[in-house]
Amino acid sequence: MNRRLRTRHLLPLGVLLFCSLVNLASEPGQVVVGLLAMAPLVAATVLGRRATAVYGLVAFTLAALFGIYGDQYTEGTVVAQSIRLLGVALGGVLALFACTLRLRREAALTRLSAEAAMARGAVQVAETLQRSLLTDPPTVPGLAIAARYLPAVQHAQVGGDWYDAFPVPGGSTMLVIGDVAGHDVTAAATMAQARGVLRGIGTTVAGSPALVLGALDRAMAQLQVDTLITAAVATVHPAGPDSGPRLDWSNAGHPPPVLMSADGRVTVLDRAPDLLLGVAAGVERAEHHLALTPGDTLLLYTDGLVERRGVPLDAGTSWLTQRLAELAGLPLEELCDELIAGMSGRLDDDVAVLAVRIC
Repeated sequence: MNRRLRTRHLLPLGVLLFCSLVNLASEPGQVVVGLLAMAPLVAATVLGRRATAVYGLVAFTLAALFGIYGDQYTEGTVVAQSIRLLGVALGGVLALFACTLRLRREAALTRLSAEAAMARGAVQVAETLQRSLLTDPPTVPGLAIAARYLPAVQHAQVGGDWYDAFPVPGGSTMLVIGDVAGHDVTAAATMAQARGVLRGIGTTVAGSPALVLGALDRAMAQLQVDTLITAAVATVHPAGPDSGPRLDWSNAGHPPPVLMSADGRVTVLDRAPDLLLGVAAGVERAEHHLALTPGDTLLLYTDGLVERRGVPLDAGTSWLTQRLAELAGLPLEELCDELIAGMSGRLDDDVAVLAVRIC
């Protein structure tokens, strides 16, 4: 018996000893055997079922013996003594029941604590994974690219928002902004999967945003990813011998891109959005086109930038266009900093921002 277990036995043993001394000190006919029922009840609070049952049997045996010592089995006292013995026996049964409930509660608490620890560990891993994927944008001649990410404070800093930018064949650059439904480890894992698949598709589908989104939708369905995803994919084509830079984009249920022209005008590229990814994998997706000029800035973002609890979405979009107009002329990195300034610490949703300026 280890030291800790011996310490736990001290209390019920002390109760047995105390009650035994009280009964021995009492004159015959005045023994108080009912006190012995306290020993198994005390044991139930600190020991296991077997030990509690043993203390119950010991208490019942001592009660029977002290009944003999106290001359409690005469014709006039045997009924009362029998009731006392029954009380001690019931005390043992109740102690065993109480011990069972305690052990079940402790087991449940241990299991919940372990699950919580595993969940916290999974959240640490998911957050690390998410941040490792949100890498710095590439350096592309003729483009300035900046990105920002802020986690929602009330979702354990794990979510499904992501941005990406990478070169595609032909000298163009593909831009991606996406949002996987949910704010948990599953959302972060799905985000990582969608980002990787999209990158692979984007480098092989001739830079067409609509075809990329369609292929991603089909791939996620084949992988049995049962999650809704919003995404906007855009391709910035560099200027050619006979044409200026051009923007192609396709939108799968995502907030529309915003264009800040070189002259300071801000335009929401609000076209009828296609279905979210994960709804109907075979749907045909639309693609839109726009000529660009040097100094134009394109902003892709997730809904956390413009959505606020209790505030209409149109009001959030109006705030964004007004704010961008106020920030016109700032260097791109400074513009992104000012755009999300003051948001940290009060976000209901993640915020991802990807900005591109034609140099």
